[in-house]
Amino acid sequence: MHRMILVSLMLAAVPLGSNAGTADQTQKAILVTGASTGIGRKITERLAAHGYLVYAGARKEIDLQALGAISNVRAVRLDVTKTEDIAAAMEFVTKGDRGLYGLVNNAGIYTDAPVIDTSPEEFDLVMKVNVYGPYRMAKAFAPLIKASHGRIVNIGSISGILNETGSGAYQMSKHAMETFSATMAQELAPSGVLVSIVEPGSYKSEIVRNTITRSGTLTQKDLVDWAKLKEPDDVAAAVESALSEPRPKLRYMVVPDAEQARDTIKAQIEQLVQLNEGQPYTYDRAALIKMLDSALVGARPRSN
Repeated sequence: MHRMILVSLMLAAVPLGSNAGTADQTQKAILVTGASTGIGRKITERLAAHGYLVYAGARKEIDLQALGAISNVRAVRLDVTKTEDIAAAMEFVTKGDRGLYGLVNNAGIYTDAPVIDTSPEEFDLVMKVNVYGPYRMAKAFAPLIKASHGRIVNIGSISGILNETGSGAYQMSKHAMETFSATMAQELAPSGVLVSIVEPGSYKSEIVRNTITRSGTLTQKDLVDWAKLKEPDDVAAAVESALSEPRPKLRYMVVPDAEQARDTIKAQIEQLVQLNEGQPYTYDRAALIKMLDSALVGARPRSN
């Protein structure tokens, strides 16, 4: 079920009058895209419950009203594919006079088809939401985040590391987020901004149902399998860690079972072997183990 990987919905941007709760001026403000359902909703609820002021992006009026009713949440109509909507959200956040400590790029969509069978329109849509969206959001809100020496957290996927048939456009978009996150981490470090990518496995979200509605490519069995997936509470916890830890990791893999963890790590090892083999500068086993031992120095212990 690796291909049923979580992401939240596309979103849209004009400020909406909403219940901001009893937000204190000392609260750190976080903007979450794709906040209406799934991972984005869990992130919003967790951060708001733990004292953050959350600007929660969503598209539908019913979702905006529901988000706005949560204490410490300000709902924002936000479509990450529209530059004018991002500008409106930027104005809304700026007028809030709280600054912005964190940006969580969660909005995304999934598509289920081999790459060459994916229509140009569907391919473009996946890239506009999953790649251009985070780029545009980070570019627009970077000045505010730099001013607060804050954080950017991108929601990637283990699909950006694994290679499976049937969802190539989605996997391409999530692989792009790997480079986007690592590059931004280097480029923004001198300004005091820390960047992380949270890479979930298969968790429950509305992404499967949304894909069926949009393209009809998934089956009823996919919906049945989706219903059995674990709620993405652990993903929301990892996002909070990336926003709050003094020394956050660049990459947080969050998976619901040992099989997905093994498959993801194994895929990385296989790539290393493929890069190393049959070229003039191939390293032997001893040299590779020495590199691994060096990389493991200071690595965090196994979590409970």
